[in-house]
Amino acid sequence: MSEKKTVKEKEIKPEAEKVEKTDKAESVEFTGKYLKAIGRRKTSVAQVRLYTEGAKGAVMVNGVKATKYVGADLASVITQPMKATGHTRDVNISIIVKGGGTIGQVEAMRHGVARVMLALDPESREALKVNGFLTRDPRAKERKKPGLKGARKAPQWSKR
Repeated sequence: MSEKKTVKEKEIKPEAEKVEKTDKAESVEFTGKYLKAIGRRKTSVAQVRLYTEGAKGAVMVNGVKATKYVGADLASVITQPMKATGHTRDVNISIIVKGGGTIGQVEAMRHGVARVMLALDPESREALKVNGFLTRDPRAKERKKPGLKGARKAPQWSKR
């Protein structure tokens, strides 16, 4: 039985090493001067940093590539302001996002990216404004009121 355990251990270790290697390859750290902005949506807050040095168009979210953090389809939503201004491959972006759900975080990141693109190139304001990237979506969940079951739903009325 001891031989079987050693065989299983040997099989597990190489797989763990492969996972570690791919995680290290996925993360990129940026250095140098940066522009910063904050994007918000519902309860999500995204702190965006834009690096112009070493530009290759990478977008990192909480230390992971954006495609790995939210998926390829939602990562394209984050980069929409970059495409609208034509700076897709000119800059690197690092984002720290907290709170809310996935969609709220993605829209907060898009709002922050749009604001930082405006700081980089003030002439791109028209392109960002037309697409609605600079407008903060103010909709949020309404608070529950005392005596009610939810924000507006009242308990069932009874005559006696």
